[in-house]
Amino acid sequence: MRQDELLALDAEHVWHPYGPMPATVPPLLVGEAEGVRLRLADGRELIDGMSSWWAAIHGYRHPVLDAALTEQVGRMSHVMFGGLTHEPAIRLATTLVDLAPDGLRHVFLCDSGSVSVEVAIKMCLQYQRSLGRTGKRRLLTWRGGYHGDTFHPMSVCDPEGGMHALWRGVLPEQLFVPAPPSGFATEPDESYVDELARAVERNAGELAAVIVEPVVQGAGGMRFHNPEYLRVLREVTEANDVLLVFDEIATGFGRTGRMFAAGHAGVTPDVLCVGKALTGGYLTAAAALCTPEVAAGISRGELPVLAHGPTFMGNPLSCAVANASLGLLAEGTWRDDVHRIEGLLRTGLAPAADVPGVVDVRVLGAIGVVQLDRQVDLAKATAALVERGVWLRPFRDLLYTMPPYVAGDDDVARVADAMVQTARVA
Repeated sequence: MRQDELLALDAEHVWHPYGPMPATVPPLLVGEAEGVRLRLADGRELIDGMSSWWAAIHGYRHPVLDAALTEQVGRMSHVMFGGLTHEPAIRLATTLVDLAPDGLRHVFLCDSGSVSVEVAIKMCLQYQRSLGRTGKRRLLTWRGGYHGDTFHPMSVCDPEGGMHALWRGVLPEQLFVPAPPSGFATEPDESYVDELARAVERNAGELAAVIVEPVVQGAGGMRFHNPEYLRVLREVTEANDVLLVFDEIATGFGRTGRMFAAGHAGVTPDVLCVGKALTGGYLTAAAALCTPEVAAGISRGELPVLAHGPTFMGNPLSCAVANASLGLLAEGTWRDDVHRIEGLLRTGLAPAADVPGVVDVRVLGAIGVVQLDRQVDLAKATAALVERGVWLRPFRDLLYTMPPYVAGDDDVARVADAMVQTARVA
């Protein structure tokens, strides 16, 4: 079909994420992708500085990932996971346990990141109920967070920022403390430490769990915080029979310079959520990992099973490509790549600090952020970026990048320069 025909049909029928129907800003039509480049149907090429929403860490059409999918298609594309199992899923669960913080031994495979958070919350609620702690059915988190778009995850997203305020009165009402003070390398704020600990202690009787994004708050604002706050949460939750959940859907698999952001704090949560980069951006898949204590607690309850079972749980195709993606990470070159990208982003984004309207420039691992003093004009910013051959997806007051780990030096430098130039017009 011609490009104009496709785009007309898209405008008539396709509802894109976080947009109205019909769309007010037409999307760009992608014909194919390879390496770190998106090739548009009109012939233009864009460097993908987003890793397809932080997932395509190895780039596109990677031969190892392509081969894993092709081989698995020749065996089976799907089989139900209830009562059956298969090698790709067994290998994936075993590898995740080996990579995850010590103590996480059991893996529940999910369809998407939001579902993994749903499962994690369900684990915590069912665990407390199974132990007879029926009053423990609320969650505590800090403001500025984002955990997904299904209902229970929305209830622990920031209650004021973003679209989730729309559902006030419908979502479960959770407990919120202020967002952690900004700055990965800043000294811990002792008054905030005290406030965090007191909030858990004061509400322990009704808290099933605390859930946070460790080190980096992603879609809630791309904010970085000191890992010490995670250690505080680990200590106070353990002391008060409250479970601790880390949502590493955005930060897992190397993005912050550690395999998991929890590694910066040296602590293990009771439940860990992963997704996005799990399959290298090829297919949707996620997982919720838990400790034996959580699993045993659920098994001792009136309903001794985890009451959840997605149709496509443990899909062999997604498991096979996830195994291939984790195999690439196991080779270890990602550490050097993330460190290299971090240095390039620090250098390339530094001039943005002198641009009028820029209030902060921050970099951690393969994450670069330019924060403005006002809402980004999405249409104007996107046009400026595309004109410079770069694809990013700004939101709120942020221009940010999470490039694939395989991005070359020139590509990263070009992305950074486009961000600086776009900050002048956005």
